[in-house]
Amino acid sequence: MGCCWHLQLSPCFSGPSLNHILIPTLQSCDEVLIDSIRFFFAQEEAVNSYGWAARDSSGILSPYHFTRRANGDNDITIKIQYCGICHGDIHLVKNNLWPTIYPAVPGHEIVGQVTKVGINVKKFKVGDVAGVGCMVGSCGSCENCNQDLENYCPKMLWTFNGHFEDGTRTFGGYSDKFVVEEHFAVRIPNDFPLAGAAPLLCAGITVYSPLKYFGLVSETGSRKHLGVVGLGGVGHMAVKFAKAFGAKVTVISSSPSKKKEAIDRLGADSFLISHDQEQLEVAMGTMDGIIDTVSAPHSLLPLIGLLKTSGKLILVGAPVTPPELPVFPLLMGRKVIAGSTIGGIKETQEMIDFAVRHKITADVEVIPMDYVNTALERLEKGDNVRYRFVIDVANTLSLTSQTP
Repeated sequence: MGCCWHLQLSPCFSGPSLNHILIPTLQSCDEVLIDSIRFFFAQEEAVNSYGWAARDSSGILSPYHFTRRANGDNDITIKIQYCGICHGDIHLVKNNLWPTIYPAVPGHEIVGQVTKVGINVKKFKVGDVAGVGCMVGSCGSCENCNQDLENYCPKMLWTFNGHFEDGTRTFGGYSDKFVVEEHFAVRIPNDFPLAGAAPLLCAGITVYSPLKYFGLVSETGSRKHLGVVGLGGVGHMAVKFAKAFGAKVTVISSSPSKKKEAIDRLGADSFLISHDQEQLEVAMGTMDGIIDTVSAPHSLLPLIGLLKTSGKLILVGAPVTPPELPVFPLLMGRKVIAGSTIGGIKETQEMIDFAVRHKITADVEVIPMDYVNTALERLEKGDNVRYRFVIDVANTLSLTSQTP
């Protein structure tokens, strides 16, 4: 077995990197040797990270030291500044929806500063602000990927609870660093409010995508009437985006106390109490579409009644218990019930750019890392969160550090 090494010097992009300083070209080498060398490089460059993780289905998080994969030629490394807390994080840490791989580091609303770029990276430079949402990989060649719908790729890789092709784990953003392929990160202006930008990476795109795809808002001047069910982290984003598109917005909530903030603070045009039959009867048949953001079990029948003929009810919440499907009211009104989840990377960047132009950010409660278990408990109980918890990772994570 013979090996011929050709050595090529290449630039070091923000710090020492064996792959960037010395690139060996191997000729006539055994594949086992090549794999061994690749493994050596990966181990040398693995990124030591620190965050908070759940160890079991109790969902209780605690400090956790781990490693991320090396920063490859197409990757960027992000120093995380803020990470939003989504209801999906509860499902993850408590093993509610899918088999959770423990230890599990949640977090998929990530913003931070780029500290390292691979040799092939074109979209980012060191010092830029990058955002990462729910996914960090896809096959890149299927019909969905070719249509910029990586989020519907059968091989879509979640930001958390998965494995890269090399076997390394995916861990979420309740941590200090993040390594991601540049394609799956979006650009955010450095002067944009980053704490309020973080929830856009999940909550924001979760409503922006169906608003556009299902034609629930108009970009041609005609004003549509949109109902928004639930006024939490996702719901308040639906109100903000719909108003920016010029829609008439009615918030539908089980909490009468939210009426004032829905109208005065968020700019909704009207408010319905979901269990007030008189209010619902007056509003029957008045809405072009409804975005339902509620993750708790609830009846869909009253919502269907609010729709005009050919109206659309779009579900973006994820109740663990599936709702009953009332078919007859759909038949009699040619009405549609559909689901939607986030968007592809191209659309996510479009959403960020739209948010920047219209100065849309989430209303957030910024918390320290050691408050995260309380925050998850409050979120699960619906305990008056206004409207999204966001962890101040950069300023508070290091204060919780422990020796592994």
